[in-house]
Amino acid sequence: MKRATAAGFTLLEVMLAIMLLALLLAGSYGAIRTAVHAMHSGESAIDRTNRLRVAQEFMRHQISRIMPLPFARDDSTNSNLIFEGRRDFIRFVAPMPGYLSKGGPYVQTLAFKGGRNGRALVFTDAMLNGFDLDAKSDNEPSLLLDQIDEGHFEFRTLDENGELTDWSDQWEDPGMTPVMVRVVARMRPEARVEFPVMDIPLMLDAGSARRQPFRAGGLNGALKPVQKG
Repeated sequence: MKRATAAGFTLLEVMLAIMLLALLLAGSYGAIRTAVHAMHSGESAIDRTNRLRVAQEFMRHQISRIMPLPFARDDSTNSNLIFEGRRDFIRFVAPMPGYLSKGGPYVQTLAFKGGRNGRALVFTDAMLNGFDLDAKSDNEPSLLLDQIDEGHFEFRTLDENGELTDWSDQWEDPGMTPVMVRVVARMRPEARVEFPVMDIPLMLDAGSARRQPFRAGGLNGALKPVQKG
């Protein structure tokens, strides 16, 4: 009688099967890892874009609502300070969004400052009533945007003929406001987002109005139109 042979796999076949299974698992892991990385990259891109959009909308809202209210007095020139503007800094008075304020106008600043990841755009605020320019604010600056390579402000007003002047990065008359404010920021490569130039017109033609002499608190006095010759 012939002896029945036992059916099975050789060692070589088992090793080949294990190798194929390992290759399939490696390919599946790579595909899953790529998908997760793409998802995280997409979420990061959305987050960066949303941060930029929120910062721009906030600045547009605040700057466009600048009010010709004095927040301090320059004793050297005996004039009110209504708007301070330099290349890397602006200070003005405007209402705050309701969810961030206790009512009334606020003295607000926007400034480009140095940071660990390039320059940063920061915002501070203080109630106009009782504001002291020389006193140190208790409020911590709020970070609006970071990873900025270079950023600055520019200003535009009307000349004596009622025509718009060229843009300038220095505001010469703190006793009145500009007609338009420009915000320029060039982002660092690692930010992976572009900052469109913002040209913001003021809703109130505050450049054509001045205030009565400054009094404590900065809320007294009515608007007085400038007489043009």
